[in-house]
Amino acid sequence: MNGPLGSREGAGKWKRSVPSDSLSPSHVPQEPDVVIVGAGSAGIAAARRLLASGLTVTVLEARDRIGGRAVTRAFRGHPLDLGAHWLHAGPINPLVKLGVRRGEPLRRAPTDGHFYVRGKPAGCLRSAALDRAFAMADRAMTQAAKGPEDQAAAKALPPGMGPQGRRVFDIHGLVSGRPLGEVSLHDFPSMEYADNLFIAGGLGSYVARLGRDLPVRLRSPVHAIDWSGHGVRVATSTGSLRAKAVIVTTPMAVLQADVIRFAPALPHRIEEAIHGFRQGVYEHVILHWPDAPFKGPDRLATLTGTRRTPPGLLTRIDDTPFHFFELDQPHAARFDGRDADAPARFARDVLAEHFGARAIRNLSVPHATAWHNDPWARASWAVVPPGLAPIRDALKAPVAERIWFAGEGLSRAQWGTAGGAWEEGERAAGEIIAALRFAWPQVGSRS
Repeated sequence: MNGPLGSREGAGKWKRSVPSDSLSPSHVPQEPDVVIVGAGSAGIAAARRLLASGLTVTVLEARDRIGGRAVTRAFRGHPLDLGAHWLHAGPINPLVKLGVRRGEPLRRAPTDGHFYVRGKPAGCLRSAALDRAFAMADRAMTQAAKGPEDQAAAKALPPGMGPQGRRVFDIHGLVSGRPLGEVSLHDFPSMEYADNLFIAGGLGSYVARLGRDLPVRLRSPVHAIDWSGHGVRVATSTGSLRAKAVIVTTPMAVLQADVIRFAPALPHRIEEAIHGFRQGVYEHVILHWPDAPFKGPDRLATLTGTRRTPPGLLTRIDDTPFHFFELDQPHAARFDGRDADAPARFARDVLAEHFGARAIRNLSVPHATAWHNDPWARASWAVVPPGLAPIRDALKAPVAERIWFAGEGLSRAQWGTAGGAWEEGERAAGEIIAALRFAWPQVGSRS
């Protein structure tokens, strides 16, 4: 079928693009000191730190690439992130600090955005009202979170936000991964949004560069971890390995599906924490829209005034004709993958409501992500529901000094981000270094 969405042959042409950085694996030990499950941001961070300490490492990755939910693909010659894209919270983000030290091409995200009402630029009064509504909501939630009893973040939203209150609710729900009624208030304020940055060439490519030459075994999904004896035995589809310890960076939604069997079973407190999370969803519908009305690169756009509004819109990425039409969890839940073109039709229909059919005549949709349907992700990130804020910290406790968990789901200040995953990978690696050198004095002596 030909048309504005492109033929299936055309869609295949877009998808045949390759990662901006390919893996060059080094020797992969069969009996390392530490096995790392997952070659995403947490796994790469842990491997780098462990190797720097003199320990031997094998990283097992189910996919045919590294990076996890940070991946960059080229479309019409332009690199675009299909997963993580923002470097949030620059002052505390370890990937920003590392990028500065490496001389990576970082740039600050603009703080000004676009505001349209029924396809026309909104005036200053409406823009100021939206800013006030956000400020009111942030103050109210921050203050309410100081109370002893956890509750849904939505319950702390103040009255009097005016007509922009619904927009505040929707945007906070988008960046939280679930509607605010399903998000812990005690957990919500830990997210830091100030001082955001982007990186030229894509965040996924940056993460892949950091993982280049690590001892990674691709296409090796782990299906069992036996910790009944001395050390651990890790069984994969390509064979088994023995190690002194293991770091599991597998996404929470995958662990909840019991893809990895633990023998003996994990302690009840650990199982309870894993199954306490909910799947956070944030998807990109990639638009190629050369004559879009938005000016200036990398700016967020708010569209209101019609029956349907985009949950989020990031315009002119890297000053190109590409844009991210974002889908939050309620919208993405409508698309189960059986109709691959459904997200594209939805994006076109919504934008036509705002700007008219003529304005989108040159708009095409080369790709739409579906992390919530991906078997090795099953979600964009992990969300803590009301009343369960402590579960992130509960998973930081090692199991028998042999099993550590890491990943964005364990980060209190940077959950849902590549920076949070990196932070937790380094934490777990540091704890293992200390534990192994105490239990096995000869470990790391090679350094």
